[in-house]
Amino acid sequence: MTDFTVGDDCFRLDGKPVRLLSGALHYFRVHEAQWEHRLAMLAAMGLNCVETYVPWNLHEPREGEVRDVGALGRFLDAAGRAGLWAIVRPGPYICAEWENGGLPVWVTGRFGRRVRTRDAEYRAVVERWFRELLPQVVQRQASRGGPVILVQAENEYGSYGSDAVYLEWLAGLLRQCGVTVPLFTSDGPEDHMLTGGSVPGLLATANFGSGAREGFEVLRRHQPRGPLMCMEFWCGWFDHWGAAPVLRDPEQAAGALREILECGASVNIYMAHGGTNFGGWAGANRSGPHQDESFQPTVTSYDYDAPVDEYGRATEKFRRFRKVLEAYAEGPLPALPPEPAGLAGPVRVELAEWAGLGDVLEALGDPETESGVPPTFEELGVDRGLVRYRVAVPGPRQAYPLGASGLRDRAVVYVDGVRAGVLTEESGTLPEPVAGPAEVELWVESLGRVNYGPRLGEPKGVTGGVLHERQYLHGVRARGLRLGAFEAAGAVAAVPFRPVEAAAGAGDAGRTGLFRGTFTIEGTEGTAGASATSATSSVSGASSASGTSDAPATSDAPGVPGVDHAGLELPGWTRGFVWVNGFCLGRYWSVGPQRTLYVPGPVLREGVNEVWVLELEDAGEPQVELGPGAPVETDAPGMVQP
Repeated sequence: MTDFTVGDDCFRLDGKPVRLLSGALHYFRVHEAQWEHRLAMLAAMGLNCVETYVPWNLHEPREGEVRDVGALGRFLDAAGRAGLWAIVRPGPYICAEWENGGLPVWVTGRFGRRVRTRDAEYRAVVERWFRELLPQVVQRQASRGGPVILVQAENEYGSYGSDAVYLEWLAGLLRQCGVTVPLFTSDGPEDHMLTGGSVPGLLATANFGSGAREGFEVLRRHQPRGPLMCMEFWCGWFDHWGAAPVLRDPEQAAGALREILECGASVNIYMAHGGTNFGGWAGANRSGPHQDESFQPTVTSYDYDAPVDEYGRATEKFRRFRKVLEAYAEGPLPALPPEPAGLAGPVRVELAEWAGLGDVLEALGDPETESGVPPTFEELGVDRGLVRYRVAVPGPRQAYPLGASGLRDRAVVYVDGVRAGVLTEESGTLPEPVAGPAEVELWVESLGRVNYGPRLGEPKGVTGGVLHERQYLHGVRARGLRLGAFEAAGAVAAVPFRPVEAAAGAGDAGRTGLFRGTFTIEGTEGTAGASATSATSSVSGASSASGTSDAPATSDAPGVPGVDHAGLELPGWTRGFVWVNGFCLGRYWSVGPQRTLYVPGPVLREGVNEVWVLELEDAGEPQVELGPGAPVETDAPGMVQP
């Protein structure tokens, strides 16, 4: 058994000084069948440790419905087999550019601004969750022969609050649940963040992307002794829909990494491999110096401009980091595993069948409710997906402006069955006035919940009301369509598909809906190719939209020999979600910058494969394109968040 401790000036492993060279790799952003390869890439880069968050909302999307916490345990076991130590950051809040910062909507919807505080009811659900989750960590601690050496209490709390009572309670809860390895906190290297987020007796660490000497100097003011560690060295950054991609120069990033190590510090490279926000789990931000201004939803790719790219390939940044890290290695670095191979292609998949959104809602939607005012997504129990609101404009009355106040995030509006416009938070009024009587439908989508800052936990949907001139329209019928409804095996078989030609004759209703098609993969290892076929096959069982499942992923998705991944594009389509063989790849949106969705090789099959496209705004030609995927990033210098 191993004894890992926090010394006065360094970490110690069985009494001997050790430096942690860690990299972030989130098990929930990588298909389980690909964990081994990605962990091997971290080891080959020169790392001796892996760090992961744990998203509460993925594992308990509805209260009491706990799903596959064993995925964390299996990942930690894989890390141990790869020869890596492990750092676990269980939250309950994680940020991570993940939907709602990892907090379930039933938690933020119920407790609102009481989350992340000493509130007794909030603490009760956190304790119940931790007692469900933490056995996966406790039994894999280094003292029991496992890889886990550090566990975090909360996450960047000093960027949010100052409730020392809550933080000390949470640290105590971790101990009560059996965590015996050292606990730590992580915050930005600023006085107010460290005073708000640190806990007496716990190791404080700092998060930054550059300026290590200055950052550690601030940390030392608050923690004169103990090992220095940058718990999040931001080597890249994430992208937002409708904004330019963010890249960081590899040479500059390698220099910043070298500076951290020259300070004698340990490091966790965030991200070593970013992966993908499968299943619509991408979060969102608010702009501005205090993260409380315009809405900025995060793209599906979590490539992060990391040294190991979304496809699992080594980049120029990888090679430069490896050169820096090998100077601190105890021996020769492992060789790189084989580079993943893409689908030989391209192939065009014809989407031969279609069902209107109304029919999809009838087949897969939650029961419709009726109330005086529009219920929020939280009140309806909808985390990811959309809600159809229906309300009547009384009449007769003259035409007045019609809009939605407090809209989050985007609504396609129909008046008497005719498309009348698309509304957003910033533009919440239809371009043309509406006379009464009239029937109004608003199909509202959540584009991802805020994961950082004071707007954490803000509700989705029509959070104010539907207004005709200054008058609220009451008597609202609402019905949710959760993305989770597509995950159940055979669920989509209940959707009444018709030939895709029917969409062209359905007027505005034909511009949206669920489209279906198939393609065939044939070939042997290294030569697999694909061809399109018509959409006649039955729906298969769906793997979890997160990339994890109740059973090892390979049982449902054996993959195709020689095909480690594919890329999927939807030229001419506008906004929606895509599934391959029941596995949700995530959101697509024509505003960019992301054009290609990553398809994990293990979700593909030899023989017939099925594609579903849920278009929410304006469908293109009924076809999608599959190919080998995006090329390795050239890492041209671009904007970067330091």
